[in-house]
This record gives sequence, C-alpha cells and structure tokens, in this order.
Amino acid sequence: QVQLVESGGGLVQPGGSLRLSCAASGFAFSSYAMTWYRQVPGSERELVAAISNRGVTRNYADFVKGRFTISRDNAKNTVYLQMNSLDPEDTAVYYCSAKTGLSVTTPAYWGQGTQVTVSS
Repeated sequence: QVQLVESGGGLVQPGGSLRLSCAASGFAFSSYAMTWYRQVPGSERELVAAISNRGVTRNYADFVKGRFTISRDNAKNTVYLQMNSLDPEDTAVYYCSAKTGLSVTTPAYWGQGTQVTVSS
C-alpha cells in the first residue's frame, strides 16, 4: 500500500520558517523524483519544488527561489521542504508527490496534504 504522509505544517508568523516532511512507503522511493505542490482554495495546484531520485537535480518555482530548499533522505524514505522567509502569500495546503521522473507531468502518488498558514 502506497503512502505519502506529510507533516510539519502549522501557523507561523511572516518572516518565519517551517520544515515540511513527507514520509513515503509502499513503493521504491529512491527510484522516484519527489515534488512539493501547493494549493489555495479556488486555485489550481502549483508546483513548488522538485528533486530527482538521487537528489542531484533540484528545481524550484520562481516564487520560492532563494527561500525554500527541497531535500531528501533515501535511507529514511523521506523528502523535506525547508521554508524560510515565509510570506502570507505562501499560505496553502502543501502536498508531496512522487513522479517516475522529473520530466513527467503527472505524479504517480499524492499525499493528503498539510496546511501552512502564514499570518501575524
């Protein structure tokens, strides 16, 4: 049974930091590229960051470059998203997903999401 379980979301003040984690099980984690998406109500889900299966290549959306860092630990089957200098516009539900390759459009697996709220 495939599972992606996100954690680490919550309420943070503007300028603060959060670290999201996504624990994977039920598939060959080290063979998959991993991605973080986010979604706000009424908007489409948007790609935030992606990392190749071995962590060599990392891609970021322009709106998070220099603030967010994606990383992974294949020994722990976990992918992370370190989020710094958070802004209220970063408020969203954050989802991790697994893709068979960085160039693949549609993820094979999705997590259930974790809420991030940036507010004073």
